[in-house]
Amino acid sequence: MKPLLAATLLLAVPAFAQDVGNRPPNGFVPDSQTAVTIARAVLIPIYGQKTVQYEEPFTAKRQGDVWIVSGTLHCAGICVGGTAEVKLSATDGHILHVMHHK
Repeated sequence: MKPLLAATLLLAVPAFAQDVGNRPPNGFVPDSQTAVTIARAVLIPIYGQKTVQYEEPFTAKRQGDVWIVSGTLHCAGICVGGTAEVKLSATDGHILHVMHHK
């Protein structure tokens, strides 16, 4: 076997093998509770425990293969500020987008 072909196969097989049979049927983020738990774990190091707790409860809505997790804006009358939002893949759990609305 030629060295280049052998090297290509050695690199391709492990990448393919990692994906076969490891994915749960409903994806790694099967429900809203899991989506919120992951979002909180991402948001706390970025915005701090106090800010994240203030924006609870978080809600998660699934749109296709994407969970959109948003905080709750607590205000009386005129609202100033916004809430955090995390978009994550329902299929594999990776973070697609993190922001805090103003």
